[in-house]
Amino acid sequence: MEGLAFDASGRFSAMVRHGSRIWIAAALVALGVVAAGCSSSSSSSLAAVTTSSVPTTSTTSAPAPVTLTSTTIDANGLVFDARAAGPADGELALLLHGFPQTSYEWRSQLMHLGKAGFHAVAPDQRGYSSGARPKGDSEYTIANMVADTVAIADELGAKRFHLVGHDWGAGVAWAVAIAHPDRVASLSVLSVPHPAAYALASQDPNGEQRSKQGYISAFVSPGAAATFGADIQGFLRVAFGGAVDESDVAEYAKVLGKPGALDAALAWYRANDLRGGLGDAAAPVATPTLFVYGTGDCCLGRDAADLTENYVTGPYQYEVLDGVSHWLPEVEPDKINALLLAHIQKFPAAK
Repeated sequence: MEGLAFDASGRFSAMVRHGSRIWIAAALVALGVVAAGCSSSSSSSLAAVTTSSVPTTSTTSAPAPVTLTSTTIDANGLVFDARAAGPADGELALLLHGFPQTSYEWRSQLMHLGKAGFHAVAPDQRGYSSGARPKGDSEYTIANMVADTVAIADELGAKRFHLVGHDWGAGVAWAVAIAHPDRVASLSVLSVPHPAAYALASQDPNGEQRSKQGYISAFVSPGAAATFGADIQGFLRVAFGGAVDESDVAEYAKVLGKPGALDAALAWYRANDLRGGLGDAAAPVATPTLFVYGTGDCCLGRDAADLTENYVTGPYQYEVLDGVSHWLPEVEPDKINALLLAHIQKFPAAK
């Protein structure tokens, strides 16, 4: 078995050779070194909201209470599971989750936007929904995710919509805004910088971004899904680094523990290998953009985050949350809710 390589800060930069049983434990330990930096010094616990209809007190003028509901959306030849809140005739706000999460990560934001009168919808993206899990890594390119997002908006009857993304969902959100600027009224991105900023920062061998990319080697290694899936809840606990409650870990395990789900989720990394400079030619974004970054992020560096302003030509708001981890929607729901709503309300979708 090859040894693990750690940089000066203690993060691993390479993974062991696949095929050894020892690799399972070593990979989790190495991932834990990275994930430990993902727990927020200002983390706040968020009570779980179930996927069934849960009445709350509405802050809008609508007489009916806002509920969080489960639904399905037929789009782009696939069937997506989704969570939604708010009036169906409200302006659409699409929220795209990342790895290793699902639409569940947006439960607080869905309710907050729904109460404000928006039709807030978060799909379980390609690979996570059982009805949207095609086989083959080529099915998980960013281009396919962009097509999914636009098709979902079409199915929901929105010519223009607000787009929110975190982690891989943020990568998709950037790509949608670049490819379809006429469709996106406002863009809100959490944690992940503009793809060109990410690529540029990654080229610096001594930069913070390069030092935080070691986990990708584990995720793209042959057999990674079987390795991590052997103890899916254990893997998720390590990945979140204590940033979310055990009940949240169980909720994500319900999806990623299903046959084929974790492999499909990891196919995002195999089909779009971030280590190869993916995104270096990405065009600037003209859409009004909110970018929120936590300095305690385990996987994204401040160098790439700061460069993002060079790739947004429209109105731009950059918010830095000191000491806050990668898992922004869950560890700082109140701050994120307020930032999202204020930004979205500035840029109406209707023209």
